[in-house]
Amino acid sequence: MSKIDHDAATEVTGVPAEDDGARKVAPTKSQLLWLRRGLDQPGGKLPLFDSLGQKISEQTVRSCVRNGWAEPWFNNPIKPDWLVCRLTEVGRDLASQPTSGDDN
Repeated sequence: MSKIDHDAATEVTGVPAEDDGARKVAPTKSQLLWLRRGLDQPGGKLPLFDSLGQKISEQTVRSCVRNGWAEPWFNNPIKPDWLVCRLTEVGRDLASQPTSGDDN
């Protein structure tokens, strides 16, 4: 994570970004679903809206940033209060892992 991204994560979450990756916390179902949607997007961009067109919960976004699974990517000039994020390597690894309910 660059110095700019590290500072942005601290500003967004109020918690300094972890240098060694994510905490040892399991994601909730909604967090994991959101993270998985970034797997097939350029640069790992995470969506602002769910599949029904509803804005992703700010709590989901901030907790994923706080846990090191996502990171702020850039400021949205049209909606500066919206946090545009992308997957971190830790988040990509987590989202790529099959869960017990996945078909493999």
